[in-house]
Amino acid sequence: MSATLDLAQALIAHPSVTPEDAGCQELICAHLRPQGFRCETLQFGAVRNLWAVHGEAGPLLAFAGHTDVVPTGPEEAWTSPPFQPSVREGRLYGRGAADMKGSLAAMVSAITTFLARHPAPRGRIGLLLTSDEEGPAVDGTVRVVEALARRGEIPDWCIVGEPTSERAVGDVIKNGRRGSLSGALTVRGIQGHVAYPYKAANPVHLAAPALANLVTEHWDEGSAEFPPTTFQISNVHAGTGAGNVIPGTLTVQFNFRFNPASPAERLRQRTEEILAQHGLDFTVEWTLGAQPFLTPPGLLVETVRAAVFEVTGREAVCSTTGGTSDARFLARHCPQLIELGPVNASIHQIDEWVDVAELDQLTAIYAQVLERLLA
Repeated sequence: MSATLDLAQALIAHPSVTPEDAGCQELICAHLRPQGFRCETLQFGAVRNLWAVHGEAGPLLAFAGHTDVVPTGPEEAWTSPPFQPSVREGRLYGRGAADMKGSLAAMVSAITTFLARHPAPRGRIGLLLTSDEEGPAVDGTVRVVEALARRGEIPDWCIVGEPTSERAVGDVIKNGRRGSLSGALTVRGIQGHVAYPYKAANPVHLAAPALANLVTEHWDEGSAEFPPTTFQISNVHAGTGAGNVIPGTLTVQFNFRFNPASPAERLRQRTEEILAQHGLDFTVEWTLGAQPFLTPPGLLVETVRAAVFEVTGREAVCSTTGGTSDARFLARHCPQLIELGPVNASIHQIDEWVDVAELDQLTAIYAQVLERLLA
């Protein structure tokens, strides 16, 4: 077994369901301290975070990720227990194997390999970990980045180990992400008996044309770097549970994944204009989850693509699709950031897995990036 596989298995064995770290960060520190890393625990609320750094001066390359995992779902549905790592037919199974304990193990192994070759690199190496990525993401990476910024510890480059690959490791890297804007819409009507609709006002009927307009609205064309903005309704609720009562209110939850061509404020204004045009009595509570960001072609992107090609022979494709990650917090301060990790085919699923051979490839890619930037 490789050192990466050994560490990945050890991390999976810690049941770190968000926001619990369950000892994962201390396990990683035990690998890093003998190599000269200064490991600092940053506790915010119930969330344990780690900032580990090697070196005193020079450019800073930071790896980032999370030790927490999503709940397992029914454990009896798993072929093997989710927190008992199992290798079967070339795959490592266990909760967090792909998202993202495999990446963390690859990062630590790559750093170990690099420092064995270059004990005095020409810059600093950092590792930022949180146990709050899969949860509210309030006391995790966002708080750590703010604390580091106040101290002037701003990474020059950052690699987040999110599972970005689609079919094989390194085929897709994320050099940006769309923004996320959520809305909780309440439409008010008048409750009444279904047999006397003229004495009531059904908010479902009133809102339906407006919702249809929102669904079919063309928000923008997207760009070369970003797909068009999308609007999706995720939850609809009305009624008292009785079949003979016209509801008095309708609640609708929806989300925009947006690109820079449609700023959040413009989306809010246009949405409320459409709702008002239909004469609705409504309110919307807005939550801005993330702003879009982009790392344009440059040293980090080209270095990572070159490392992927060196190790796998694949031409990595840059993408900004997918959901949000903690990269949105790091991008506020770090000028060059990408996300690269294992294949994401099984993340958050029963029997989550990662290909063992690709774990070693990911380790080699991370090590190549270190070589090219800091050797």
